[in-house]
Amino acid sequence: MTMEPMRAPGGAEVRPLQVGMVLYPGFTLLDLVGPQAVLGLHGQTHLLWKTRDPVVSDSGPAMLPTTTFAACPEDLDILFVPGGMGTADALEDTEILQFLRDHAPRARYVTSVCTGSLILGAAGLLRGYRATTHWACHALLSAFGAERVEARVVTDRNRVSGGGVTAGIDFGLTLLAQLRGEQVAKLTQLMVEYDPEPPFDAGTPRTADPALVAQVRAHLDADVQRMLRVATVTPGHAASP
Repeated sequence: MTMEPMRAPGGAEVRPLQVGMVLYPGFTLLDLVGPQAVLGLHGQTHLLWKTRDPVVSDSGPAMLPTTTFAACPEDLDILFVPGGMGTADALEDTEILQFLRDHAPRARYVTSVCTGSLILGAAGLLRGYRATTHWACHALLSAFGAERVEARVVTDRNRVSGGGVTAGIDFGLTLLAQLRGEQVAKLTQLMVEYDPEPPFDAGTPRTADPALVAQVRAHLDADVQRMLRVATVTPGHAASP
């Protein structure tokens, strides 16, 4: 998954970014594909899993890893974790958590979208950091020692986290501006024609009808409660690099 990186303003060549994106069964496609559509224009994407076997997303389609945890490049510009309905299982997957602990100290940025931040938290990588996640899971961040923030994108030192699902493009552009400058980020936003005009004003609990909010909470409650139990039993005590 290598693309010719876009040039900086003025035509100067820049080193391609090395972007490591963790896969796991039940990840959400858009959590990963949104940021990749932005960041992938500027470097090489490494889709990471334990094996090279296809990894099935929570909506059905599978994604093919490009390399394994064991063969992951040593020094990544971006280490990224998506969220998904499989987050609860990932929180208890010691192989995923150890991979993140091993590679986070060498990555320029340690990042997530949606409930991917909870996986970073379970690995001990958000203790003492401000972070965000899907609105239905904000309370869980505190269990991992993070300072929860209700925002579309949160940056704290080299930790960058995005809110739920569609925040991935905002996340990608914010991170790209830090890595390549605002002008490159604006150019990329135009390239992917990111100019959202949602058909309904129901994208957050602040604007959605309370009955809709209650319905979504009920739909997600079993997974949220399971993640809470995991966070309570095995909090991320490891020190953040």
